[in-house]
Amino acid sequence: MPNGVHWVCGLPMVTRQRQKIVPLASGDVVEIGFGSGLNLPHYDRSTVTSLIGINPDDGLPALGQKAIAAHHLPATLLVESAEAMSLPSASADSVVVTYSLCSIPDISSALAEIYRILRPHGRLFFCEHGRSPSLLVARLQDGLNAPWRFMAAGCHLNRDPGRLIAAAGFALDRYDVYDLGVGTGIIGTHHLGIARKL
Repeated sequence: MPNGVHWVCGLPMVTRQRQKIVPLASGDVVEIGFGSGLNLPHYDRSTVTSLIGINPDDGLPALGQKAIAAHHLPATLLVESAEAMSLPSASADSVVVTYSLCSIPDISSALAEIYRILRPHGRLFFCEHGRSPSLLVARLQDGLNAPWRFMAAGCHLNRDPGRLIAAAGFALDRYDVYDLGVGTGIIGTHHLGIARKL
């Protein structure tokens, strides 16, 4: 599964979405769902002071460590759950999460942890796929969610990242929802934005 996730999440259309949000992170950065390190090429090295990746022991950390070595970027990868991070409170200026909120088992706890580790007015940069604004497509997502989760290692088709992030206490400074086209509405409705800790 790790190699399959790496391949799908590294597709050109997905990489273009990463490029829209990852370079905006700055200061002390924590990346949730570090995976195989696909975001590493997109960080702005001139503005990132430190980078810590968080990823559970799902087979991807081995690929992530290889990516860190290949990109010669000072980074630390912690193999732990986003729902219970070992990082101190108020230790990050930026948190980046791309294509990971869909598969975290306890999403509310993970967002509470992200809020905890961010400094006052720190920002969460996110790029996710999720619930469509189209009622018809959303109903299809609801119906397909159970078999999709089984096939796709716990990934949810129908989570609404914006609503979940706002419910966790963040202010959404930027929030765009769009389809990548080519019939991708069900699995590719994109939610991209910047949320701020109040």
